[in-house]
This record gives sequence, C-alpha cells and structure tokens, in this order.
Amino acid sequence: MTSTSIKYADLAKRLVTGILGAFFVIFAIAYSRWGFFGVFLFTCVMTQWEFYKLIKANGIIPLRTYGTLMGILVYSLFYLASAGYMADLDWFYIILPLTSGVYFIKLYKKDEKKPFTNIAFTFLGIFYVALPISLLSVAAFSLGRYSYEIIIGLFLILWASDTGAYFAGIQFGRRKLFERVSPKKSWEGSVGGAILSLAFAVGVGHYFHDLARWQWIVISLIVIVCGTYGDLIESLFKRSMQIKDSGSKLPGHGGFLDRFDGLLLSVPFIVIFLKFCLKY
Repeated sequence: MTSTSIKYADLAKRLVTGILGAFFVIFAIAYSRWGFFGVFLFTCVMTQWEFYKLIKANGIIPLRTYGTLMGILVYSLFYLASAGYMADLDWFYIILPLTSGVYFIKLYKKDEKKPFTNIAFTFLGIFYVALPISLLSVAAFSLGRYSYEIIIGLFLILWASDTGAYFAGIQFGRRKLFERVSPKKSWEGSVGGAILSLAFAVGVGHYFHDLARWQWIVISLIVIVCGTYGDLIESLFKRSMQIKDSGSKLPGHGGFLDRFDGLLLSVPFIVIFLKFCLKY
C-alpha cells in the first residue's frame, strides 16, 4: 500500500469515527441531563483509565482502579451539586479522607521503589482528567438550569478548531508551531483551526440563544488558545512516555486522551468566564 493510499485510509477512518462519535455525543447531550451525565461519565472513566495505562507502561505504578473510582466520585459530586440534586455541599468533604486512602494503600505495597512517584501520578490522573471533565457540569448548569446548547456549542467550536487545524496543517503547514514538543503541528494549521472555530462560534450564536454571540466568540478564543496548549501539553506527556498515540480505541484519532486533550485545558477557563459573565 502506497503512502498516499495509507493517508486516505487514515482520513476515512478519522472521518467515520468523528461523525459517529459526534452524533452519539450530541444525541446524548440533547436527549436529557442524564444523557449528558452518562456520556461524560463514560468519557471520564475511559480517558482516566487510558492515562493510567500509559504511565504504567512506562514503569510507574499508579492505583488505577482506586484513582478511577475517585475520578467517578468527583465527577458525580460535581454533577449532583450543579444539577441541584445535592443542596448540602458538605458531601464534597468525603473526597478528603478518600484521597488519604492512597497513602495507606501504598504503605503496604512492599516491592515499590518509588511509592511517592506512584502516588503523585495517581493524583495527577484525577486532577488532569477527571476534574476538568467534571467541570463540564458546572458549564451545563451555569444558567441555573440544564443547557444542552452550551455543551453542544462548546463541542462544535472545539471540533471545528481541531478539524480546521488538521486540514490546514496538511494542506499548508510549513512553519513549525512548537517543534520540540510536536514536530507535525504548524502555525498554518493553528490559523486554520482558529478561523474555522470563530466561524462556528458565529454560527452557533445565530442558532443557539442561551448565550450571546459575543460570549460564543470569547469561548472560541479560549478554545483556540487553551485547546492548542492542551494539545501541546498532551504531546509533551506522550514524548515523556515515549509513545505516539495515547491509544487505539478511536480509529483515526488515537485514544480518548488524544481526542479530549484540548477540552481538558479549555474547560476550567470557560467555566470561569461563564461564572463571571453570567453573574454580572
């Protein structure tokens, strides 16, 4: 098989996976608040488990099951609190003694040479993956009710940024964006992603009215900057682990971490923006 045919085969897989995945995510979000809860609970578990699997392959021994269960707890608490099912926020304090359990478990692991390195990476899986995905619930209920428009609009803008960067990079990419970390990413790709993202923000603002058009544009700008850095940070992580893709569960896209890397860094800034601009 020639390099050109391989290239088009990868593109076809990427398109099919992207279209099917986007349809499933949009349907679940639009269907109900519990559809939103389910699809991102699944995303949180798969992404965090993948993260732990990658670092374990590099000789680090995190508490995969315990860390993932902690991620599920954090995600569930944020959802229940944001959706108004949990008026007493004191339930969040349960996280504190449960995180201490990591130290107790590692204390009894006799053969580990670097237990605190393993503890640190267990916590990193929670903070790097589970916490940002949990913050999607804060965005979804930032109007005091469930808004599927905010989440679908966010993902349309994020996907547009990724798609524009991918195709502009292939077609016009010449100048390296951050060659030390990610040799394939280019300035031309970033500009293409920014243009398509802003175009989608304007379009989303026309059809979705839970936020003003200028707010969608600001969200797009956050995605352009933070999404790019999120991608670069994940590339830095993969280089430090000496791997190419985070996984192969999403044909043409790599793994869940590859697919949601831009989201992980963008969501905290978007939540802060929504909290302040909707308050005043």
